[in-house]
Amino acid sequence: MQLVDTHCHIHESDKLLKMNDDETRKRWKKAEYPTVQALIAQAAKADVTHMICVGCSLDDSKRAVALAPQYDELLVSIGIHPHEAQKHVDQPQSLADFAALATSPKVVAVGECGLDYYYQNSPKDAQEKVLRFQIELALQHDLPMIFHVRDAFDDFWTIFDEYEGIRGVIHSFSAGPKELEQILARGLYVGLNGIMTFTKSDDQLNAAKAVPLHHLLLETDAPFLTPAPYRGTICEPKHVRVTAEFLAELRGETLADIAKATTHNAQMLFDF
Repeated sequence: MQLVDTHCHIHESDKLLKMNDDETRKRWKKAEYPTVQALIAQAAKADVTHMICVGCSLDDSKRAVALAPQYDELLVSIGIHPHEAQKHVDQPQSLADFAALATSPKVVAVGECGLDYYYQNSPKDAQEKVLRFQIELALQHDLPMIFHVRDAFDDFWTIFDEYEGIRGVIHSFSAGPKELEQILARGLYVGLNGIMTFTKSDDQLNAAKAVPLHHLLLETDAPFLTPAPYRGTICEPKHVRVTAEFLAELRGETLADIAKATTHNAQMLFDF
């Protein structure tokens, strides 16, 4: 059996990295900075064979691009998170440097990118400009996209529908049947993670049940969103199996069927 973690941030776990002490780094610090080798080894014990290291800024994406060629199990998505949009929107050199990463070895996608109106750490106009920049970059290089959309689906679809040929996944899906219908109508995949194991929302669980198996992807968002019953510990790629087991029971499917379908979907979308 094989499982794929289509969204994690383990490229930020190294204690020696000279990176900003952002929320992701704080989480890895709490776990005493596990090594990438250790995280991959633990994932292998849970039958997780591949992990996509997802960038959230120029520097973060550079780190993922530098790390992935060292490990057969790692792939990369380069991205500018909507929280980071304001830092990049009026920086043509930064955007040019980011665009140059698209042809780097092991880059299989663009994202995570999108719109986040829940926090609005960047103004809406900056988020839109940086999202459009990344959509156009992905289309230029025929790469799929990893989208982050929170409390912003109406504006997101307005932008999305102006383009043709976008392939990708809505990462960390936690909305309801209405949003699921919109996603499926556009041929996108749905990324489910540990949220499903601890949510109290019937809408979210009903949507998780309704995702067609051929549109389903698994992810962790490690070090965030640790699934139950491991809440209070740091999320790792190995936990994708916990989510797969939960979804198999929720949906009335076997773990083997979930694993086979989601691994196939990941391979088809990200071309590995």
